[in-house]
Amino acid sequence: MEKGDDMGKFIIEGGNRLCGEVSIGGFKNAAVAILPACILAKGKFKINNLPNISDIRMLCKILSSMGADVEYDGKTAIIDTTNVTECFATYEMAKMLRASYYFLGAGLGRFSHAKVAYPGGCEIGTRPIDQHKKGFEALGAQVTLEHGIIEASAERLVGQEVYMDIVSVGATMNIMLASVRAQGTTVIENAAKEPHIVDLANFLNSMGAKIIGVGTDTIRIRGVESLSGCEYTVIPDQIEAGTFMAMAAATAGDVLVKDVIPIHMEPVSAKLREMGAEVIEYDDSIRVVGKEDMHAVNVKTLVYPGFPTDMQQPFTPILLKANGTSIVTETIFENRFGHVDELNRMGAGIMVENSTVIINGPQKLSGTSVKASDLRAGACLIIAGLMAHGVTEIEDIYHVERGYDDIAEKIRGIGGKISRIGEEEDDGL
Repeated sequence: MEKGDDMGKFIIEGGNRLCGEVSIGGFKNAAVAILPACILAKGKFKINNLPNISDIRMLCKILSSMGADVEYDGKTAIIDTTNVTECFATYEMAKMLRASYYFLGAGLGRFSHAKVAYPGGCEIGTRPIDQHKKGFEALGAQVTLEHGIIEASAERLVGQEVYMDIVSVGATMNIMLASVRAQGTTVIENAAKEPHIVDLANFLNSMGAKIIGVGTDTIRIRGVESLSGCEYTVIPDQIEAGTFMAMAAATAGDVLVKDVIPIHMEPVSAKLREMGAEVIEYDDSIRVVGKEDMHAVNVKTLVYPGFPTDMQQPFTPILLKANGTSIVTETIFENRFGHVDELNRMGAGIMVENSTVIINGPQKLSGTSVKASDLRAGACLIIAGLMAHGVTEIEDIYHVERGYDDIAEKIRGIGGKISRIGEEEDDGL
């Protein structure tokens, strides 16, 4: 996915301690599956607490192209799927985001047929859809890839046992979508357990689905003949919350991160405490007080409830200020180090060996021009810019705006000096 440099830049003046309160929006990773799930029923939906990001606007555009009536104000979507009669997401739309593949499961579930162009998204490593295909085929579908279009179809879907060869969030969710209207019971073994999977299941159950076991290794879905529209509120975004927690620690700040589910943040909270930051949990908020003197730690990304891969890049800048050697091991995506070269351009001396990053701290950063290679790398560079001496200019920020709701405005609200220049992407909504 390519954009011109004139699509927007962040200009950051570093060296300011972040203090204050920030509110977290709806979880991107849940919302991007919940919106496609709406086509499983003929009816009206009201989806609350959606993040105001380009991925959501594009999903609304895809729904509209299928015949749905969609109103979206940046927070809430009103969706009427009554006139949706088929499921087809074109290349021009699907290339913009990975989550377009959730229309495959939803289309199979509703129409026993779906066509979606091979999806796009961030370049962070191999993300094959073989586990999705395996699940669909187990339910009785035929799946083909021709001319860049994935087509899935079935005379009827029948519940089966599906064992996931690897723990895959996307495949777990897509198989759930396909199976909620299948005949009989589907059992997904070795299922992913992330909070957004639980949120999708809760949404589907609000529509009338019968899903139990989410949040465990085994999910059971008893198929139903029909589903109906509903109103639903998306859970808070744990990665946005973790990013602001990292900002507070990185700038030796004092930030109250509001509207969160603290238990979802435990892996990040534990690492920040290990580094020497003060982390105080309340019912629906977390206060992080960073320190100038931080300790080196080792970080290893794992499936939930381990340290999330989406937090690996935003967490890295904090390690630059820590005393000692920190080692970061990425076990989910093999190419999630697009931020390292850019941090080194800012004066860091980070080494990459296969799937491991080695950081000897403390190290100082100085502002310069850098590029965001993907969504979370962009968040990493924002944190680095807030830490750095001087001015940092971040290009290709469309990556960041795919996943962070009004991030510059929120940073300014807690004392960060950040501005956005250039035109915003026209996504047609």
